[in-house]
Amino acid sequence: MSKKKHHERTRAQESSNAIERMYVTMRHLFNRGFYKPMGVSGETLRESLLLLRPEIYGSIAEEKAELEGLLYVIDRLPEGIEECTFINLTSDEGYGSSHFKPIIPPKRRRNCYRIDDEQMNIEITRGRSEIYDILTHLTFLFVESHKISKRVLINEDGATTRDWVKLEKAVLSKKKLTQQEREIAITHTANILGRTFQELTNAHALFTTKIKPERLLHIVYWLGKLAIEEVVNNNKRTVTFSPVLRERLGHHIHGEIWADNIKEVLHQNNLLGRPIHVISANMHSVMNSIFAPIALKNLTTKKDIFEVYEAISQKENETLRNKISKEALQRGMMYIKDTSGTNIDVQIFDTEKIDFSKTDIEIGDSFKNEEKPVIFVMDYAFGEQAYETIDELLKPYKVDKEKIHLNVESVSIMGKAGILEGGKGDIMIPSAHIFEGTADNYPFENELSKTDLEGQGVDVYEGAMITVLGTSLQNKEILKFFYNSTWNVIGLEMEGAHYQKAIQAASKVRGSINPDVKVRYAYYASDNPLETGSTLASGGLGTSGVRPTYLITRKILQQIFK
Repeated sequence: MSKKKHHERTRAQESSNAIERMYVTMRHLFNRGFYKPMGVSGETLRESLLLLRPEIYGSIAEEKAELEGLLYVIDRLPEGIEECTFINLTSDEGYGSSHFKPIIPPKRRRNCYRIDDEQMNIEITRGRSEIYDILTHLTFLFVESHKISKRVLINEDGATTRDWVKLEKAVLSKKKLTQQEREIAITHTANILGRTFQELTNAHALFTTKIKPERLLHIVYWLGKLAIEEVVNNNKRTVTFSPVLRERLGHHIHGEIWADNIKEVLHQNNLLGRPIHVISANMHSVMNSIFAPIALKNLTTKKDIFEVYEAISQKENETLRNKISKEALQRGMMYIKDTSGTNIDVQIFDTEKIDFSKTDIEIGDSFKNEEKPVIFVMDYAFGEQAYETIDELLKPYKVDKEKIHLNVESVSIMGKAGILEGGKGDIMIPSAHIFEGTADNYPFENELSKTDLEGQGVDVYEGAMITVLGTSLQNKEILKFFYNSTWNVIGLEMEGAHYQKAIQAASKVRGSINPDVKVRYAYYASDNPLETGSTLASGGLGTSGVRPTYLITRKILQQIFK
């Protein structure tokens, strides 16, 4: 028994070492300015990723191709990246005002530009976490591409198998494929990837988009083609970091512009001196919680409020969403679209202009008599960007050489996280954040508790949470160690420690805001990385995320208004 435990612990230590090596390597490559992912310089990254075998990347260490992981990665990288030999990571360097059309990946808000047939530029405006995210995804992509080349190359001169010739013909064909032609191409691709026809048919449907019906075949072909060129002609793919990016990174340039824009809007609307409650959440739940009962009165009187929220979240109900946002904009909500490059939009609610008698949020008597607060909702930050944005936001604002301290009464963070006990859609209430790879820990008094959210049809867990360097690097051994050890970790996410670090600095050290500022943290589970088939790569939450999202949002608002 003890022997087995020691073995599992060793595997966790190996994995932990692999993550550490990856981060040291990525920083080194960034300082160097360029590297070749499948060359000697990328070797440490590849080896660490293969040793780690993260859950999200499934069968990366096996011979067969990984399909769910491929979809997860491709949705977070710009369309067409599989065709590019040169990938250039840049800062915001003015491409927005050029003829280049921005390409925004479906699942990550970042501007990318296809410079020519060979080059893709990816704009980094959200800090180091974004670089780590992209480099791990690219490493996965290139490892998979070499699996393809190994299976299709017959000799060193570049002769390929019949399967590859047939796939090439289907992909390069200018006409639309018939069902029969598609199934023939899928058969050959299944052979190349070491997968069954059924698996490939299912995957093909998931990859398909309106513009690119044969997206999967296209991606497999181009990944394989560039890998073959690397092996046969030594024409290696290269990742470069622009000099401006290397100079700017870590200087809070975008966060400072973002925070100054917001404080300027607050100042212009005479809201700087009012009590402020900051909420980091999505751009719909606070607005819908307050204004759905007002804008959709007929619907909310007939249906349960959570059924209404579900209806609003359906793609086809855009008219309902427009009704709510129109009502909100007329009655005290301001919307600030981001122009700083942080990709964090903001909503400001002046509660003085809201008629709370028409809402269904409970309000305390003291709220009616006190100075009405301002609710400030910011979209999700990404990893280390959470520190940058909150740190800049909580700094005093200069008006005519006079420093004005913001009257921040509370900071509430709602987000998605991986859960280690329970399943998708459950709620986690953290009591501390632990920073992965260090023993740094941030305990705090959470205004939200398990009892606040229990008995609402959703399981609630309370305990410490780990702030990871990247969700795409987690594997079962590390997570089991955190879950079973005395750390008692209930889940993992990417921003908690960064938010808390900024809040603690502003309230306890710098004296920028009230030292007794209230903090609230709550997360709903997007996946369970310990369960096979429940990782992030297995797809989104669908409507199962609606109930926990609104339960948390409503509880945060109730506490603010009481």
